[in-house]
Amino acid sequence: MCAEKIALKDSDYADLADFRAALRGFQAFSEAEAAEAGLTPQQHQVLLAIRGAEGQKATVGFIAERLILKPHSASELVNRLEALDLIVRSTDQQDKRRTVLMLTQQGEAVLATLSNAHRQEIQRLKPMLVALLDRFG
Repeated sequence: MCAEKIALKDSDYADLADFRAALRGFQAFSEAEAAEAGLTPQQHQVLLAIRGAEGQKATVGFIAERLILKPHSASELVNRLEALDLIVRSTDQQDKRRTVLMLTQQGEAVLATLSNAHRQEIQRLKPMLVALLDRFG
């Protein structure tokens, strides 16, 4: 940890506490939405990582990196999502040694519902989050 040491004021601690509370509030919202869709928060994150790969091919290694997991943990998550028919594994057409992950139609539908709810919540929180971030200068 190489953070520059500066003298913090009481208001700095209050700002950090408020920011952490806002992040936790969004996390609680996200966890509840995932549960309502029948998913764990990590399963939701896997679907989002696959869909958001933008030109990269989502592999188990990519999922492990994005979710900061060990490869075997990412593999177990992928196995469960595959069993739920939310994703499929496919051989990479450019590199037959690689297996890529893709959402099924059902996976796309579940993720679209979750993503719409999350975007609406972010829009609702945006003024408060911007104000909080502005307090950090």
